[in-house]
Amino acid sequence: MSGADAAVVFDVQRFSIHDGPGIRTVVFFKGCALACRWCQNPESRRAQPELAYHADRCLPGCRLCVSVCPEGAILDRMNERVRWDACTHCGACVDTCPSDALVMVGEQWTVERLLDAVLADRHFYEASGGGVTLSGGEPVLASDFLSAFLPRAKQAGLHLTLETSGHYPFALLEPLLPELDLILFDVKAGGRERHLDLVGHDNHQVLANLERLLARDSGPELELRMPVVPGLNDGDASLDQLCATLRGLGVERLTLLPYNHLWEAKLARLDTKQTALGISPPAKDYYRALEQRFAARGVTGLAPG
Repeated sequence: MSGADAAVVFDVQRFSIHDGPGIRTVVFFKGCALACRWCQNPESRRAQPELAYHADRCLPGCRLCVSVCPEGAILDRMNERVRWDACTHCGACVDTCPSDALVMVGEQWTVERLLDAVLADRHFYEASGGGVTLSGGEPVLASDFLSAFLPRAKQAGLHLTLETSGHYPFALLEPLLPELDLILFDVKAGGRERHLDLVGHDNHQVLANLERLLARDSGPELELRMPVVPGLNDGDASLDQLCATLRGLGVERLTLLPYNHLWEAKLARLDTKQTALGISPPAKDYYRALEQRFAARGVTGLAPG
């Protein structure tokens, strides 16, 4: 199934308080066209379900997975179990693994299944002013599915938030806008070349979509955010270009998302070219200074805490 019938979801996180107002359920969709060097969810990049290997769960001497792989991609070595260059992510090894060392990340979810999942915590949303947040990956790439899901969720009275990178044709986003209450729109860096270097594409499409959203007279609330990556997107030149662009669009403020390095632990489990950055989370005074640097450029940058 694909399109409006189903979408590939890799996590449904309940009781979140960081992805929109109130208590929320966050739905993580697979698939993203960007290749952010700091991607918090490297398991989200592929659009289809994929294999992951948790070495710490593997049972010594088990070897059940080795003989079932049709591609010969499973090795008889616990610390190097998968030959990723040969793996087709078929999942045959997963069915034999008794300890969930080998698992598939992502599965097909229907609209009905997802509605049932998010409505389970409806009373928490109502008590806290919360709702459902669509994240990823890039959820807008599942536009056909969301076009079927969002009206049903809105009819149920849910507050609906979209987290997005903005990198896609606007035609994918436009049909979703009438049902959304809030868009959390991430800007990664200033300048086309720096954006290209950091995320694999320049920012032309992102800025074009942002400009169209800002020009609308109605529709969801829009909050701009910047994921802060010390040493990569916080340099003076990047901030100069970013703030000049935002001011030109009439944007006066954005939320600064603190850097989190926990994603690096995921890399060893996956078939990915993403590499660890080795950046330690900075102290709080770093963010206070960063706020001042934004203010000096005519933009209010707000860091949590």
